[in-house]
Amino acid sequence: MNTKPRVIAQRVQGQPTSDGDGVKLTRYIGTQAVDMLDPFLLLDCFSSDTPDDYIRGFPSHPHRGFETVTYLIAGKMRHKDNAGNEGVIEPGGVQWMSAGRGIIHSEMPEQIDGLLKGFQLWVNLPSSEKMKAPAYQEFVPAQVPLEQRDSGTQVRVVAGQTNLGTHGAVRNIGVSPTYLDVQLAAQDEFVQNLGFDHHALVLVIEGQIQLGPNAELVRSGELVILSQGDQVSWQSPSPSRCLLIAGQAIKQPVARGGPFVMNTQAELMQAFQDYRNGCF
Repeated sequence: MNTKPRVIAQRVQGQPTSDGDGVKLTRYIGTQAVDMLDPFLLLDCFSSDTPDDYIRGFPSHPHRGFETVTYLIAGKMRHKDNAGNEGVIEPGGVQWMSAGRGIIHSEMPEQIDGLLKGFQLWVNLPSSEKMKAPAYQEFVPAQVPLEQRDSGTQVRVVAGQTNLGTHGAVRNIGVSPTYLDVQLAAQDEFVQNLGFDHHALVLVIEGQIQLGPNAELVRSGELVILSQGDQVSWQSPSPSRCLLIAGQAIKQPVARGGPFVMNTQAELMQAFQDYRNGCF
């Protein structure tokens, strides 16, 4: 069967910003350049070994109408919410939280020095699921499958399925996401099938890669949005590390305001009112 390889449709340089109580981060999605990539509403990278950049963390704040995905590759982050859930996310661990109809939570560094590095992705929910009960899928590093290949390449599978058949830890998400942390050995090639019309991106965390049939160069810190197609591939002359994230578009209206993402302005105003009235 013929496959259509994906190529680079857009290059995105991250935008330095801050969030929470002054946490310094780089925002790739949720900016003027890329408002959203349906179903992805936001993608942040936080990375610093300077405690003043992260120590105040993300104190208690509300969410409604979407999902947050927190994935760490260095350091520790404690989360706590108003439903009694609490835990610590460690390197290689993931928390996929569905805020649903409303939750108030905090995410605070579980360290006072050293490197803290990780990513937060916001994933939209369809209208039929925006007011469901909040829910978590949380996994410690040992529970997130790590596919180790003979070449030395390894793939941590947060969600989706690799071409070699490894299933991700996160299941039963409506947008059929793929979320892979690919550590590619020097001179190796990585190939992954994707849904033809799934929106997809690659973020290079370390090193550089040559992506697609034209071997387009993508450097560390750069995000690329991919064209439609059913397969993406890249090579690396030296060891590299990338995130591959993809998902099915929801194709519904989006009304967003701060921590709430709904379908209409009326629903958005109701979310603010419900929060003020203590309904979360």
